[in-house]
Amino acid sequence: MPSLKKDNAVRVAYLGPRGTFSEQAARRFFADVNADYMWLPSIEDVFRAVDHGEADCGIVPVENSIEGSVNLTLDLLYETDLRICGEIKERVIHNLIVSRGVRRADVRTVLSHQQALAQCRNYLKRKFPQAKTRDVTSTAAAVKAVRRLKRAAAIGTELAANVGGMRILARDIADNPNNFTRFLVLSRTGVGPTGNDKTFLIFSTKDRPGALYEALKVFAIRGLNLCKIESRPARERPWEYNFYTAAVGHIAEVKCRAAVRSLEAICRFVKVLGSYPIAK
Repeated sequence: MPSLKKDNAVRVAYLGPRGTFSEQAARRFFADVNADYMWLPSIEDVFRAVDHGEADCGIVPVENSIEGSVNLTLDLLYETDLRICGEIKERVIHNLIVSRGVRRADVRTVLSHQQALAQCRNYLKRKFPQAKTRDVTSTAAAVKAVRRLKRAAAIGTELAANVGGMRILARDIADNPNNFTRFLVLSRTGVGPTGNDKTFLIFSTKDRPGALYEALKVFAIRGLNLCKIESRPARERPWEYNFYTAAVGHIAEVKCRAAVRSLEAICRFVKVLGSYPIAK
């Protein structure tokens, strides 16, 4: 694990290696503060670093507008006591990246994460019909790999290209321009209300008719808008589910706090993950 500076900078952990979308999101979220950044090899490591005090904050992906939720992040939110203190939405811009001196006509192989390759499939068919594709662990790893190759290109971020001293052959090559990833900012403490917040929580209902309806009604009767609801298996109870829900409002506000109290009275389990400003 990278060493941490002994100063007043905010220590920020993110899913690496260098040049990932997670790093881009971290640097944009903390652009106005003094921050030290540390990349870690897995989402579990980011959670662990924050939980153990090795980092003050962590940035983890939680949802993609095309691929859906990051289940590992949701499961770790359930298992740990960390708080969500912010979120940021990052547009996923895929670029075709090559070593300096490599021309378009030279490209015979395109490397990237399997999701990036899938999201650029039509572009590759049109522009590089003879090129083979090869999936690797991340877009950043792909950019690093093609530094040594003269007949290959990588799909990755502009940041990864800059870090590696590479050249962007084509920008924004994804087939769907409406590709965004939402990242959560984790810490060991919460944040106060701003007037434009959401509260993320988990609950599980009792096994009886209308239980989910009753749970959702506690938000509806108070005029609290739900901007997310998703179920995940409750691992300790086969064929039962936990519901991940985000409601507009802060837990410090009367209506939101009352809704959670009503939820606790009728549900088997309720866990508030945090209240935090809604991403612009």
